[in-house]
Formats: sequence, C-alpha cells, structure tokens
Amino acid sequence: MLTKNQIKWVHSLELKKNRKKEGLFVAEGPKVVGDLQRAGYRAHTIFSTTERPNAQLVTDDELRKLSFLQHPQEVLAVFEINLSPKLGDDKGLNNGFSSSDLNGLSLALDGVQDPGNLGTIIRIADWFGIQTIYCSEDTADCYNPKVVQATMGSLAHVHIIYTDLEALIKSAHCPIYGTLLDGQNIYEQQLSPEGIIVMGNEGNGISPAIRQLVTHKLLIPNYNTSGETAESLNVAIATAITCAEFRRR
Repeated sequence: MLTKNQIKWVHSLELKKNRKKEGLFVAEGPKVVGDLQRAGYRAHTIFSTTERPNAQLVTDDELRKLSFLQHPQEVLAVFEINLSPKLGDDKGLNNGFSSSDLNGLSLALDGVQDPGNLGTIIRIADWFGIQTIYCSEDTADCYNPKVVQATMGSLAHVHIIYTDLEALIKSAHCPIYGTLLDGQNIYEQQLSPEGIIVMGNEGNGISPAIRQLVTHKLLIPNYNTSGETAESLNVAIATAITCAEFRRR
C-alpha cells in the first residue's frame, strides 16, 4: 500500500536541490523506464500498476498521486543519478571526461533553460547520432522530470556533461560552430564531420563570451518574403535543422 511519506518523497524530487541531495531522479512510462534500465541505470524504487520485477504494485489512483504527468503511464521509477555503465562511467555527470574526449560531432548548450527544449534537444542528439552534449552550469537540469519525459528515453543514450563551457571550448582543437544572426547561410557553408555546435539561450542566444570563441558562424535563413514573419526559431527546432544539415553532408 502506498503511503503519504512515499508520495511526499517522490514529489520532493521535482526540486533540483532534493535530487542533488538524494542522488535520485524520477522517470515515468514503460518506454522511458525500460530504456534507462537497459542502459544500466539503477532503479532505487519502482511503482507499477502491473506485475513487474522488483516493483511495488500500486493502483491507478495511487499512481496518479505519485505522477508528475497529467495522464500517468503504468509505471513510475526512481533512479540513481549516474551515467550508465554502458556509457562508460558510473561515477556521475562531471567525472571521467576532459577536453581530450572531444571527437566527432557534439553539442554545447549555452544557457538553455526550458526543460522541454532541453529534453527535445537530447532526443534530437540521439536521433542524429550525437553522443555528447556539453551544458553550461546555468542550463536546465537534465534530471528535471519534464526533461526526462521529453527525452522519451534518449537520456539513456546520450552523455550529458555540465561544465565550464568557455574553458572547454578554449581547450578544444576543433571547429566551433554557432548559430548567429550575423552568420553565413548554413546551406552554403562547408561543414565538418567533427566539431562542437553551440546553441544558445532561448531569449538571448549565445552569450558574448562564448560568441567570441565561435570559429564558424552559421545562419538558418528565413525564406518568408511577405514581411510578416517569426522573429526567430525555437532553439530545439534550430538544433534539429542544424544537426540535419551536418549529417546530410
């Protein structure tokens, strides 16, 4: 039987400070929970409305009381915060990586703060085979329940590393791409299969300090000629377009 203390405990993990203190995060739904388990994430507690190994059986009503979703999906699990052993590190987000690990194509997020955007970008990276995302310290927490759900399981497949982006980029020996209003048309530029693609904050774009380190400025052109048009693209949509163009080459 579900207790009030269990409900309170799960809900407390909505806050970053509590996730950090407990070293735990919440994931919901058979796909997300299953992908995390297959990737080697360790489940602390599992609540399920159906028989499931090592799970506490709960009713639909009890799951609704636990869930952060409007429509709960059969299972809610509390996982330990750690990188999956399958991804090469079980010590934590910031351990075991250095600038020497930069190879292939990676993303750098400079102050992306909306959980939905971050979750979608993680999913985009997974789709386009980008295995590492470097995040500034002021980027949204990837273990926020809204982020976890927006990834649809891709959190299990992508390295998320919070770091000093300026220091990382300064030490990187590869092209640094950034989407900027004063950039050159992305469809007319030579793009490398290796490098870091920087995506900026929803409202302010790439920060001045990071902007100075961008070696290749890219622009996604606006093809609307009517005069009435959107001011900019959503950062997740811009990330998808940019990644698709890199992979198309």
